Amino acid sequence: MANDSLGDMLTRIRNAAAVGHSSVAVRASKLNERVAEILKEEGYLDAYQVVEVDGKKMLNLTLRYSGERRSRKPVITGLQRVSRPGKRIYVPKTEIPRVLSGIGVAILSTPKGVITDNQARRLGVGGEVLCFVY
Repeated sequence: MANDSLGDMLTRIRNAAAVGHSSVAVRASKLNERVAEILKEEGYLDAYQVVEVDGKKMLNLTLRYSGERRSRKPVITGLQRVSRPGKRIYVPKTEIPRVLSGIGVAILSTPKGVITDNQARRLGVGGEVLCFVY
């Protein structure tokens, strides 16, 4: 992990889901906690908790799967980092993207906090598009 803790978190989730892990640990930050909270609210994670390991706060994310034991598939089929430290992507309230025609979720950082695309449309605010989840 260098400077992009959110990008690191998304990559760890993507990798853990690809190999079928039930949980994954990532470095805790306020942004990572809020994104984990949104993922739980939207049904992509079963749970998350903040734990302290060797004096450092870590987020323990429990991934959600669908299906039976042998044929289970991760609920998260795609995670895409949009705005990154090298290239920030900002959108006004009229141009908030829809992910897979509303099936997925865009997570935005706005003046009202870190929220989903639907909440941003309802509140009438734009902001930085952090990632797409589907």
